[in-house]
Amino acid sequence: MKKAIVLTTLLITAVGMTRAQQADTVTVDLARTSKIVFTMQDRSDLEQLEQYDFDALFSDILSKLESGDTLVDPAIDSTLINASPSDYYENDGDDDWDDDDDDDWDDDNDCDHDDWDHHHDKVWQSFNFDFGINNYLEDGSFPDYSGAQYTVRPWGSWYVGLNSILHTDVSQKFFIEWGFGVSWYNFKFQEDNTLVTKTPVATIFTEDQRPLDFEKAKLEATYLNVSIIPMYAFGDNHHHSRWNHHGHDSFRIGIGPYAGYRVESHSKLVYNEDGDTEVEKEKDNFYLNNFRYGLRLQLGTQGIEFFTAYDLNPLFATGKGPDLHAITFGIVF
Repeated sequence: MKKAIVLTTLLITAVGMTRAQQADTVTVDLARTSKIVFTMQDRSDLEQLEQYDFDALFSDILSKLESGDTLVDPAIDSTLINASPSDYYENDGDDDWDDDDDDDWDDDNDCDHDDWDHHHDKVWQSFNFDFGINNYLEDGSFPDYSGAQYTVRPWGSWYVGLNSILHTDVSQKFFIEWGFGVSWYNFKFQEDNTLVTKTPVATIFTEDQRPLDFEKAKLEATYLNVSIIPMYAFGDNHHHSRWNHHGHDSFRIGIGPYAGYRVESHSKLVYNEDGDTEVEKEKDNFYLNNFRYGLRLQLGTQGIEFFTAYDLNPLFATGKGPDLHAITFGIVF
């Protein structure tokens, strides 16, 4: 009884594994509860089937059943007996079987090589938080060297950015990060009594001469931005997948353009007077360029990334302020 069940299960499983398409089927009753169901999808297989030694095939199956090598587990829907077709195929010098087998092996290898293409999402979205420090260059140098009044303190001149980024995988190692967001330039001046004044011809930076206890002086600007950063990953595990939600986990580097539009700007002066903290805030464009554009360099690994952004156009309109190009160093979370 056990032998009949195993043999029937084996043959029906083989039929169920075939593709759902029109096929020739032959059913042979063997005993009271046993039968063979044979399905052929392509009649051209007849030439190969003629070479099979079916006596040897069934002798081997029966010997396995008698020796108890294969048991039927009621919890399992089907049982397969490990047998290679070459054990029952009489090779007459025709290499068609080997060729087909090699082709199937190559196809499997191709699937393995393209595994990244089937097991991850080619486009996925993330919400990134940029945090860094601001400064600017004048004639290729920081203003610190000239002692200019608009020299800034890097620590305290914070850059903050909130961005919605789409990650598009182009190949296994090359992808593009592109998106949009909002950012804040915050230039905290070295001298706490720096006064930013807009005159009819330009924006100037002078010392506030009032006898006050100055605490800080700033110039801030807000921009809406877009960016496109082509990235290259040096490892194979750079893509986001449905099983890996931590993003790109191999070392990567990229550089690309960005552009922004100024939506708000103001100066801020904070000082202490008679024990009270006073804040003077003036909203104005201060002849700041409405547009900013530049290049951004990114590199990172795992869920962390570092960046440097440099504005190719000056912070102020030409002739309306010092010739300063903003530069930012930061980290992406």
